Order: sequence, then C-alpha cells, then structure tokens
Amino acid sequence: MSAGNASGPIDPRVDIGHVHLKVADLERALAFYCGVLGFELTQRYGDGAAFVSAGGYHHHIGLNTWESLGGSPPPPGTTGLYHTAIRYPDRAALADALRRVLDAGIRLDGASDHGVSEALYLRDPDDNGVELYRDRPREEWPRDASGALVMTTGPLDVRALLREAL
Repeated sequence: MSAGNASGPIDPRVDIGHVHLKVADLERALAFYCGVLGFELTQRYGDGAAFVSAGGYHHHIGLNTWESLGGSPPPPGTTGLYHTAIRYPDRAALADALRRVLDAGIRLDGASDHGVSEALYLRDPDDNGVELYRDRPREEWPRDASGALVMTTGPLDVRALLREAL
C-alpha cells in the first residue's frame, strides 16, 4: 500500500472528533477523565459506556467496557493505540492540567518540548497512553532554511510550566 495520494490532500477542515477507548472499569476511567482531567460526563449508557467532553461538545472521549470489562491492557509487542492526545488552548490551561495530574498523585512518563508544541505524557488507569499538550502559534513553529517544518524533541521545564497554572 502506497502512502501517496493521487487524488490530492484531504479537506483541511477535517479533524479528529473523538476517541473511543475500551476500559476495564468504567467508574475508574470516569474518575480519571472527569475527576482528574476535568472532562464533563455528557451521557451514560448504564454500567457499560459513557461519553465525556469539554465545553459542551457531545463527546470527545467515549469509554466502554463492552469487550473489556475486567480486562488487562494489551501486552507490549502488540498493535493498538499508542496514545490519545488532548490539546489545550494555551500554556496556562496545560499548566492547570499538570497541576490536576500531580495533585492526583499520577506520575508523568515524560515531558517534551517539540518546537511546535509542549507535551506531557502519562498513562490512564487502563494503561492507555495520554498526551496532554498545547500547540505554539504557527508563526513560532521551527522551520529549516527551505521553510519545511522541523519538529524536535527536547526537555520541557515542568516546574516553569507548573508556575503558570490557573
């Protein structure tokens, strides 16, 4: 299968509307996504599924136990979701997310400055990867001499970020 696209690029208004995760324990997942990160519960389907969102959207994240109730995460070496990336509107909102995570006693797996963005990495209670990040304004994105985008991975000063929490 070729990565080329003979019919042209996708419409630039297309975006990812939501992610739907299989979880082992719905209450535990809701405690993380709503209780720690602050998403709002928008709809619940009994004990098997729930939808959560930010800002009144119908759902950004779906959570269900339909095929995973009491299950364990997939073992290393298998395919599947690498992480869900949650974009925050600005540095202060990302700092607030960091404060929430640390206050809940959740350990960060990493923190990176990618030039185009600043990112925090952690795991949800089902061991799904979660990236919390904010994009820098496009005019600040690093580019090479030809104008091509140059994403990098460097350390993020987590203490400095935390000082900006709301």
